[in-house]
Amino acid sequence: MLLIYRLILKIHTSYLYMIQQIYLKICIAKGLKVGKHVRFVEVPQFGTEPFLIEIGDETTFSNNVRFVNHDGGQNALHFFDKYKDVRTFGRIKIGRQCLIGADTILMPGIEMEDNCVLGAGSILTTSMPKGSVFAGVPAKFICTIEEYGDKLLANNVMYPRELELVRPQLEAYIREHLPHTYKPVKK
Repeated sequence: MLLIYRLILKIHTSYLYMIQQIYLKICIAKGLKVGKHVRFVEVPQFGTEPFLIEIGDETTFSNNVRFVNHDGGQNALHFFDKYKDVRTFGRIKIGRQCLIGADTILMPGIEMEDNCVLGAGSILTTSMPKGSVFAGVPAKFICTIEEYGDKLLANNVMYPRELELVRPQLEAYIREHLPHTYKPVKK
């Protein structure tokens, strides 16, 4: 039964990957600019105007990232003569070596400069300066990239690097050696 499940999962994953690659090629053909060595855990939803998006080299996207290139809220205003011609579009520019976390939304007119991190679940409504970490709804400044790196080092999980080559061995090592410690409740 486990073998059948793994086979179905592999077929499903391969199908989704193929669809995402086709979608990415279509968006690039429509004018999406993608730098070198950009990594997609999952190809983002680039919206209806991918030609308004520019992504820098070596940037990483987690899963379920969405770009919003225009404001659809104006449709509620078109019933008023004063607002019948309101149209809002915005470019979105992502710098080099950025990380965009899972389940994030990038709104029109924002720029992430180089070496930025956008935390999971965030909605970015403002631009981010170089070397910054933003998170939240709406996303706000959390710390610098160096401060974030120091926090990660303080909570680093050590394991033999050679285990990264064989995922099942890495998982077994982490399962056995990772302590059962949790973050304290904030008061």
